[in-house]
Parts: sequence; structure tokens; C-alpha cells
Amino acid sequence: METPNPFIAAVVQAAPVFFDKAKTVDKIQILIGQASKEKASLILFPEVFIPGYPRGLIFGTTVGGRSPEGREMFLRYWENSIVVPGPETELLASAAKEANAYVVIGVTEKDKISDTLYCTLLYFSPEGNLVHKHRKLKPTAAERILWGEGDGSDLNVLDTSIGKLGGLICWENYMPLARTALYQQGIEIYVAPTADCRGTWQSSLEHIACEGRCFVLGCNQILTSEHYPEELKSQLSNTHPSLPSTGGSCIISPLGKRLAGPLYDQEGILTAEIDHREIIKAKMDFDVIGHYARPDVFDLRVKGK
Repeated sequence: METPNPFIAAVVQAAPVFFDKAKTVDKIQILIGQASKEKASLILFPEVFIPGYPRGLIFGTTVGGRSPEGREMFLRYWENSIVVPGPETELLASAAKEANAYVVIGVTEKDKISDTLYCTLLYFSPEGNLVHKHRKLKPTAAERILWGEGDGSDLNVLDTSIGKLGGLICWENYMPLARTALYQQGIEIYVAPTADCRGTWQSSLEHIACEGRCFVLGCNQILTSEHYPEELKSQLSNTHPSLPSTGGSCIISPLGKRLAGPLYDQEGILTAEIDHREIIKAKMDFDVIGHYARPDVFDLRVKGK
């Protein structure tokens, strides 16, 4: 089997136009164009870039209580989430086609039937098609107020012209069996959009690269209180530990070497060459689904697949 040719991957670290899906899509189209000038064949955006990760907002909730004001805030967030497929995905697909690149982006998806929101990762092809979506399996802590749980039926690795492409969202990556489900499919390019800018997250990305012997692309938003609409700033806690989001986007090799980043405290586009020969070299002494596997001892079955 021949390995794909080397290509350029790009990770976009930026701030959305918070709680405004239309303006955020406009910004995304510009950023895709900028990444395409770097000759990127794969362009990754952060978790829930549309309509933004609502750091510091509690949506009027306490244990056992919800406020009318919090419900109004949720409605606004819901109204700026997107249906998949829908008008916004058509625009993103067109931008991917114009850039002749795979585009992977996190969004808050509005279910067409139930109205439940999901933290979703969308994949667009260079031909301008929405080719896959993955819903986050387990929202963390207060995220569960906003997002439902994915059912796992979309834990797929895509066989593409640039290699076997897939990934997980934020702390899904702390779920060993979810990672293993991707390793079993021979993942080569592992995308990990996130809302985590801590040093422990960087360690996790390095571990995944070494464990899976794959290229890992980490991508986070830049977000401060100044990015919030004026009417929402008053809802922010001055002591909330999640603000600001300082970024930390990066690209890591199959042996855990940093090829780009981490980038902190600014917007920017990181790029690196992805050479599949590095995967083969890394697997000389460790192949998680090959010579280092023990199928006689372990077996993973993913329900619904």
C-alpha cells in the first residue's frame, strides 16, 4: 500500500463572533481563505466555533433551580446554533471547495426534530461536501446543561486522499475506549478541537500522538471577556477560572515531537507538513493495533457499529 503524499495541515486559533452565527461564518470563510494561501490541504477549527464556547456563563442555573433570565440566554444560544445540514454548512462546504481542502470545524448543532443541542464536529471535503459529523459523547460538568450526548454511531475514521482522518472533541480524548475505537480503524491524522488551554491538555495531546502513532492536531479558541456582547458581560463571574482562554493550539508528530505551537495569547494559523512516512517509522517499535496489540486478551466492541 502506497502512503499518501506529504501535505500541509493548518490549525486555526481564533475567536468567534460570539453568539452570532452569521458573522462567525463570515469570519470562518476569511480564515479558510488565509489558510489556503499557506497551501493547506487540511484546515482545523476549534470546538463549537459556531457560536462560541460560552465560558463563564451559567445560564441561570443552580442545583435544583433555573431562572427565566437563564432560559432567555439559552434561547439566544440556541438561535445562533446551526442545523446540519443547513444554510451555514452550505457556505462552509463552498469555502472548503474554493480552498481545495478538507475543513474540520466544531459547531453547536441544533437537532432538526428534538431541538436538543449537540457539540458536533463537522468534516467537509475539497469537493465541497459535508462528508461526516460526530456528536460529542459526553459533555463535561456544566456543559450538560447545553448539549445532549452523542450515541457513538459516528465514531468513524474517514479514508481520504490525505490519509485516515478522524478525531474526538475536547475531553472525549480522556476516554480510553473512545480513542481505541479510532485506533482500531487505523487513524493517521487525529484532530482534537478543544476548549482546554491548560498544560495538562498539552500532555494529553503528546500522549495520544505517541499512543496512536499518529499526527495530532490540537485547536482551541482565543476568548476573553472583551469578545462577549455587552449585554452578556454583566453575566460573567469575575472570578471564573475559565477566562481568558489563552489557546494552546499545536501540531504534534507520531513520536510526540512538536511540529508547530503551542500558540498562546493571540490569534494565528499554525502549519506543518504531514509526512506519512513518519507514521511508519514510529510504528517500528510500537503499533497499538498491530504488533503491540493483544487481541487474544482484549476486545473492544462499539455498540451501533
